[in-house]
Amino acid sequence: MAAFRTKTLACAIAALAAAPLHAAAPSQQDLLRLIEKLNARVERLEQRNAELESQQKTPAREAALDKRVQELEAQQRSIAKGLDSDNISENEPDLTARLKAVESETLEMKKAAKKVDALDGLKIGASLVTVAQSAAHLPPGTADGESQLNYRGDVTIEMPLEPMGNVEHKVFAHFRMGQGQGLNAAFSRLGGFASAPNSTAFRASGAPDDDSVVILGEAWYQAAIPLPYDGFRPYSRETLELTFGKMDIFGFFDQNAVAGDESRQFLNSVFVHNPLLDAGGEVGVDANGFQPGFVASYLNSRSKPDSWKLTAGVFGTGEGANYSRVFTAPLTMVQAELSTNLFDGLRGSYRAYVWHSGQGVQLDDSSAHHTGWGVSVDQRVSDELFLFGRYGQLARGELKFDRALTLGGELNGSWWSRGDDALGLGWAWLRSSKAYRNQGGSADIDGDGNADQSFTPSGAEQLVELYYRYHVNGQFSLSPDVQVVRRMGANPDASTAAVYGVRAALAF
Repeated sequence: MAAFRTKTLACAIAALAAAPLHAAAPSQQDLLRLIEKLNARVERLEQRNAELESQQKTPAREAALDKRVQELEAQQRSIAKGLDSDNISENEPDLTARLKAVESETLEMKKAAKKVDALDGLKIGASLVTVAQSAAHLPPGTADGESQLNYRGDVTIEMPLEPMGNVEHKVFAHFRMGQGQGLNAAFSRLGGFASAPNSTAFRASGAPDDDSVVILGEAWYQAAIPLPYDGFRPYSRETLELTFGKMDIFGFFDQNAVAGDESRQFLNSVFVHNPLLDAGGEVGVDANGFQPGFVASYLNSRSKPDSWKLTAGVFGTGEGANYSRVFTAPLTMVQAELSTNLFDGLRGSYRAYVWHSGQGVQLDDSSAHHTGWGVSVDQRVSDELFLFGRYGQLARGELKFDRALTLGGELNGSWWSRGDDALGLGWAWLRSSKAYRNQGGSADIDGDGNADQSFTPSGAEQLVELYYRYHVNGQFSLSPDVQVVRRMGANPDASTAAVYGVRAALAF
C-alpha cells in the first residue's frame, strides 16, 4: 500500500514539473494542499479496498459457497446414477428423466425405421370374386344344374429378402378361401370336356358347404442369379432363376396375357389354361389346385427388347401332389419362350412346351405314363386388339379328348370411348380320342352316381364364350358372360347348352 501511495505522489510531482515554463509557479502552500488532497483520496481508496477484501473472506460467504458446491456435486452424482439405469423413476432428477424419455423415443423411431426398411419392396395383393350363373337347355332333371352362386377370395404376399451379393431372392405366399361349386359338378357328370364353366369356383378340400376355410395354396422361395455369377450385376443380361415349394404350375408354364386370369378374363377353364393340362387333368394337382415342385429358368435378354427363356420343372403329381409320393413318377415339363415385337413394334409372346407324367389317369382310372405337347401364343395386333391361341396334343396315354385348340382375343373399349372396358371372345375345339370313342360315353343326370344315359362319342365338343368387362372404378368391375356348348362330351345327341352369368370382381 505504501508503494501505491509513493507512486501516486510521484505522479503528482511529475505533473507539476511538466507544467509550462511561462506559467506562474505555484506557491508552497498550494503544493501542500494538493498533496493533502491526494493523500486523503488515497486513504479512502485503501479503506474501501480493505472493506471489499474483508467481505470476500467472511466465513458465512465461504460456507455458502461450499454448500453450493456440495449441492452441485450431489446433483451430478444423482444424474450419473440415474443414467446408469434404464428405468425411469420419479425420485431421480428431472433432467435424467427427460434424457431417458428422449433416448427411448429415439430408439423407438430407429426400430420403426428398421421395420420399414425390412418391408421395403413388400407386395401384397388381394381380390374378391363373386360369380352367379344359370344354365339352359340341359337334360331335364339335371342335378345341380339350376342357378348357382359362389365367391372366392385370394391374398398374395411377395417379400424380398436381404440380397446375397448379386443374388436377389424372395418368398411368396398365396392364401385362398371360398364357397360354392358353381355349375362345374353338373357339367362334369354330364360328361362335358369343358367341365368347369366357372373356374373361380373354390371350396377347400374336405370343407363342409357351410364353411369358408382359408388355405395356404402356395408357398415358395425363388432366387434370381445374374450371369456370369461373378460379373457386374448392372451389366448382366442373363439370369438364372431357381424356385421350389408349393406352387401353381401355371405361374411358370403355359402363361398367356389374354387368356390366363379367370377373375377378369374368360371364365371357362378351357380358355384359362391348356385344356389337356387343366380340364384333362394332366397336371395332377391336389384337391385345392396346387402341387409341390422345383423350377429352373434361364432368361436371356441380350437382344433387347427381344428376349428368350428356357424353363424346366419337376412336380409332384397324383398322390405326390399332396406330399404322399412326391418323388415317385413325377410330372416333368420343359418350356421355351420368346418375347418379341411384331406388327410395328407391338409385343407378343410365343411359348412351346412338352410334358411327361408318370401318374397320368387313364379312362379306366388306372395310372399310366402320359406324354403331350402344346403351344401358347398371345400377340397384340393393334393398340385395341390382343389375340391369343393355344394348342395341345396328347402323344401318349388315354383321355376323353386328345387334341385341343382354343382361339380368341380381347378388344378394349377405346373404340366406344370406354378405354378401361374390354370385350372378349373365345372359341374352343376339343376332339374326342379314339379310346373314348371305342369305350363309349355316359351321363349321370340325376347325380346318384349311376349312368342315366349312354352314347357313342364322335367328333369334337365345341364351346364359345363371350364376356364384357365393365370398369366401374380402379378396383371394381362387372362382367356379364355367356357360354354356349355344342356336342357336350362329343355326344352327337346332346342339345346345345348355354350358361349365362355375371362376375363381380374387386381387386387391390
